[in-house]
Amino acid sequence: MLRIALFADVQNIYYTTRQRYGRQFDYRALWRQLEAEGTLVSAIAYATDRQDSGQRKFQNALRQLGFKVALKPYIQRADGSAKGDWDVGITLDVVELAPQVDRVVLLSGDGDFDRLLERVRQRFGVQTEVYGVPELTADSLIRAADRFHPIDEKLLL
Repeated sequence: MLRIALFADVQNIYYTTRQRYGRQFDYRALWRQLEAEGTLVSAIAYATDRQDSGQRKFQNALRQLGFKVALKPYIQRADGSAKGDWDVGITLDVVELAPQVDRVVLLSGDGDFDRLLERVRQRFGVQTEVYGVPELTADSLIRAADRFHPIDEKLLL
């Protein structure tokens, strides 16, 4: 059976689905879809932690689905901007897990991951797939993946 590792860039997906559709992403629908295609041997959701009850409830829902939830503190800068970037953490985990799976699935539209997907496909021979909001996913990321899945109505709440 196909072994799948799922890496979810929670902040990216939250903001892109909200911007494009005004709705939230349905993690359960994606989970079911991937389970129908193989065995999810690892699923990690990367998020920032603001210490609020709504976020904790969401994080617990992800855990109940089967995700390991990786948290970074939410940092508000003096200029009003925020920081909670998981790019390096996601990259390290993908490189670590890629040799153990047949497919790497990235839930993100962030073009910073294009070289990562190219590299793990070349080095480990894994299939790479991306789920992202079409209009808000970097073209370079779409090109780097073996397969791009547009987030549409089927994957929204």
